[in-house]
Amino acid sequence: MSIILILVLIIAVILGVPDIRRKLISRPAFKMFKRVLPPMSNTEREAMEAGDVWWDGELFSGQPDWFSLLKTKVPTFTAEEQAFIDGPLEELLAALDDFEINVHERDLPEAVWALIKKHRFFAMIIGKEYGGLDFSAAANSHIVSRIATRSLTAAVTIMVPNSLGPGELLTHYGTMEQKQYWLPGLAKGTEIPCFALTGPEAGSDAGSIPDTGVICKGEYNGEEVVGIRLNWSKRYITLAPVATVLGLAFKLYDPEHLIGEKDELGITCALIPTKHKGVEIGDRHYPLTQAFMNGTTYGKDVFIPIDWIIGGKKYAGKGWQMLMECLSAGRGISLPALATATGHNAQRFTGAYAFVRHQFGLPIGKFEGVQEAMGRIGGLNYSIESMRRLTVTALCEGYSPSVITAMTKYHMTEMGRQVMNDALDVHAGKGIQMGPLNYLASTYMGTPISITVEGANILTRNLMIFGQGATRCHPYVLAEMEAAANEDEEAGLRAFDHLLIKHIGFAAGNTCSAFWHGLTGARFANAPVSGETTKYYQQLSRMSRGLALCADVSMLTMGGDLKRKEMISARLGDVLSHLYMASAVLKRFEDDGRQVADLPFVHYALANHLHAIGVAFAGFFQNFPNRVVGGVLKFLVFPFGIRYQKPNDSYAQAISEAMMQPGVARERHTFLSYWKDDAEDVTGHMELAFVRMHELQDVYKRVQKAQKKGELNSNLLGNELADEALAKEVLNAEEAEQFRECEVLRMRAIAVDSFAKADVKQGKFSAKPI
Repeated sequence: MSIILILVLIIAVILGVPDIRRKLISRPAFKMFKRVLPPMSNTEREAMEAGDVWWDGELFSGQPDWFSLLKTKVPTFTAEEQAFIDGPLEELLAALDDFEINVHERDLPEAVWALIKKHRFFAMIIGKEYGGLDFSAAANSHIVSRIATRSLTAAVTIMVPNSLGPGELLTHYGTMEQKQYWLPGLAKGTEIPCFALTGPEAGSDAGSIPDTGVICKGEYNGEEVVGIRLNWSKRYITLAPVATVLGLAFKLYDPEHLIGEKDELGITCALIPTKHKGVEIGDRHYPLTQAFMNGTTYGKDVFIPIDWIIGGKKYAGKGWQMLMECLSAGRGISLPALATATGHNAQRFTGAYAFVRHQFGLPIGKFEGVQEAMGRIGGLNYSIESMRRLTVTALCEGYSPSVITAMTKYHMTEMGRQVMNDALDVHAGKGIQMGPLNYLASTYMGTPISITVEGANILTRNLMIFGQGATRCHPYVLAEMEAAANEDEEAGLRAFDHLLIKHIGFAAGNTCSAFWHGLTGARFANAPVSGETTKYYQQLSRMSRGLALCADVSMLTMGGDLKRKEMISARLGDVLSHLYMASAVLKRFEDDGRQVADLPFVHYALANHLHAIGVAFAGFFQNFPNRVVGGVLKFLVFPFGIRYQKPNDSYAQAISEAMMQPGVARERHTFLSYWKDDAEDVTGHMELAFVRMHELQDVYKRVQKAQKKGELNSNLLGNELADEALAKEVLNAEEAEQFRECEVLRMRAIAVDSFAKADVKQGKFSAKPI
């Protein structure tokens, strides 16, 4: 006992006396930290420092404040935003015909372009003082999502000017002269913007762009001025073929030191009229048969005045920082909006089709194999919409959460791909025959586009989410890195020493708590609510502790090598991402008033996220470079093994039944889906058939029962079946007429298009449903 007391006293003296602690612990740790610190380029540092930390920081801390999350207010629309949603948005949606756009026009019709410009759809992020709408992130997300349920081409055309591009960059960094010159035209649509960043050798690694600008003197408007001689080659640039103003990113050099002492200034952004001499645009790409304008732009020895740099000369070399700070709109609003539209449409119309389409005398949604796919559609769509709302909440609160928007973009687009695959599987032949009656094919074809842009998904998952999150979200690591980089080593050591003690306490607390939660199944963890969701808050708190512990040990043992261990770090990123998504599900459930009808969706989504966390941790422990350390970590976090299971079949079955029921719950889950109350419309015919068949369920049951008994011919359909049912008094005259009308709707709902062989050969598609 006395020996233990002596040891405790020694440790207390070492830790409690600053001079002794710095000499014996902090200085050696400081030297080791500087040695293992991963090398970081300027572009990496700017990306790391860009944006804010929000709920992701809470999840990384090991002690998420659930009460704070649940108290966060849900964004609402202003009266002006609601009027736009009820008016101009509905007018635009009614004018969109996706098959006509993608197959016949291969562009938006002139009437649609006119509507977009008339109602200033390009101006949602531009201030009112310049003629813009100045809408919130919530309104922006809602509008783009709803448009995407009708036409991907229209949605992409509208979302690009309202995300990363000239409008946003000018709003945040433009000079007063630039704002006054460009923003009114961009707001009215008389100016069409594009932003050229990616090229043949620079995709996700946009920092490696080979495009150059050299500061020199040249002639502009008959005068010699200081400017930039540009050379660029860009591709994949949306709206480039029709743009009137080109935002351009390039590496800027000043060999003659005309504006400063540096030879290489770094990535810079400039704004160039496309009619300017030497600018080449017009050629189109053809991205997976989608008709939105996307193409190339080139320039060779193009001279521009230096005040065409966005923000003027003082922003020369600050382009990468500007881009990183503004990337949240594309990653947090635009691309997730496309995934949200996919989820809403997949749930709404797959549920309707599964009820309307019969096989073996039953709606196909009654078969368990189909219900499994429908369960995924409904469960994932609940997560998609929940994640959209929570991320938009952060943006509306004034945050620019770079890690959260990266998670949002990656996981929402991947979940969107899954629900679309499942929807196509359920629709089968209905989903693959192109034509005006197919409401899935265009979205199915366009889904991979979201996967590849704003940072390809593979690299977003493997390099960004944890690579950036581990530093940005950790309560101490970024500050420790700044201390290590301090040129005054003694000042850096003192700062590091102060942080180190806190970091040690943080790590010790997470280790003990993670093990305690593992032993007790987190039964004693705090939760902000009671009821069926309590256990989920407890399990997520437990996994938050586990993430914090494993991240600390990974950074300590691997140091700079962790940056190259992409499979290891990506799994920790998956844990963080699924913690965030599960948080979003719980937040939505509370915000919606704890609807009992939503419980199957909530249980499915949360079981899915916890299972994914377990899979990610299993891969992390199994592949940890130091097997002993990996084994110890697994024992601390999961002393009785990883027991998270996939969602129960009963949840999938309950979801599939809910998807086949019209009513309030269906409307709440698919409120963004657009459909016309018109049997001739691609979506309206399905909706009307679905509702009418529900109204006549008793009639259909009587007919099917009579067919099974042999009282009615099982091979008859439509009018012939109605006539026989009337003749044999299975139905009365009124019921027989209702049955005939409903069968017309049902047969059209399951119909597909066919085309004359000669027309198809000539590229003509005048459809006739069969």
